[in-house]
Amino acid sequence: MWQRFLIRKNERGLLLRDGDFQGLLTPGQYRLFDPRKRYSLCAWPLEQARFTHPLADYLRRNEAALVAEHFHQFDLGDEEAGLRFEDDILVEILPPGSRTLYWKAAVAQRLERIDLRHDYRVPDALLARLTQAPLRSRPIEGLSAVLNQQVPAFHLGILRVDGQIAALLPPGRAAYWRFNRELSIELIDTRLQTLEVSGQEILTRDKVSLRINLSANWRYDDVELACSRLAKPAEHLYRELQLGLRAAVGTRTLDELLENKRLIDEVVSQHMTSQLEGFGLSVEGIGVKDIVLPGEMKQLLAQVVEAEKAAQANVIRRREETNATRSLLNTAKVMEDNPTALRLKELETLEKLAERIDKISVFGGLDQLLDGLVKIKT
Repeated sequence: MWQRFLIRKNERGLLLRDGDFQGLLTPGQYRLFDPRKRYSLCAWPLEQARFTHPLADYLRRNEAALVAEHFHQFDLGDEEAGLRFEDDILVEILPPGSRTLYWKAAVAQRLERIDLRHDYRVPDALLARLTQAPLRSRPIEGLSAVLNQQVPAFHLGILRVDGQIAALLPPGRAAYWRFNRELSIELIDTRLQTLEVSGQEILTRDKVSLRINLSANWRYDDVELACSRLAKPAEHLYRELQLGLRAAVGTRTLDELLENKRLIDEVVSQHMTSQLEGFGLSVEGIGVKDIVLPGEMKQLLAQVVEAEKAAQANVIRRREETNATRSLLNTAKVMEDNPTALRLKELETLEKLAERIDKISVFGGLDQLLDGLVKIKT
């Protein structure tokens, strides 16, 4: 017949009759005459400061005095965000249009409003708290509403708001409210970069298929101009390098390319200079790394090179033989006119012979030996 209800000090109670709100019970003991068991009690722990009961909207509309006595009403407009503090500690970020109730008896609370109409950048003082949020003993609810981006050194960040470039961000940390707008930050490396164009199969003018690997060094001259005119600057640069390479190789014969290996670099460099003007990009160095010939063409070129080298060796051999014969003729003329020179040549010949003989027996003296070994007809 009687029901007994107990509300503890860290609780508040919602008394319901057939599911309808009857009153709010503070800590204490209650007895109700309820022969039909029509009453029920919903005990709400104050550890949950936010009141999210299905009756919250009903209380706001029909029990204004009760709500003002027991709850904080944190209501935000469509162009406002809120920072909720408990004991001066940031615990929650409230989105625009929020209609929330918080128990006054739970903990000391306050709300800071943020106007989103003019400035959507997070203040530096608040950013320091948001940056260290993972290290706090209590996480901050609603942190996903903040776009928090670290721009590394030697980079720039392109801030886009609703698809339009709004600002260039220097190295450092920046944060923006995501509410009421689409935000994105793209990181751009401003240092010198390398782009490889590999495995390009190109026919020369004389129908020889070449596989060419090319490397280019490039950088941004004007980041905002490049990103405003080109959706993907690196891909545009790659395509232009391909076209320049095909123009350099496809209009020349294999012999022209092999005779001047820097010809491709010069032609591609001129092409890139003319095509990238006004796009905020610059190419600072282009070089062909490899030129790969087909297997049959390699054999033919090897034979040509072998024949050329053999012909060069034959010419050199003939020239040296001619020089040797001319030298002998000059020596003979000197000896013919100078007996002393002839005698010295005889001694030199004798010395060479003596180097190859272990033992020599001389009969008749040195003059007889020389006369017998060397006889030059006058």
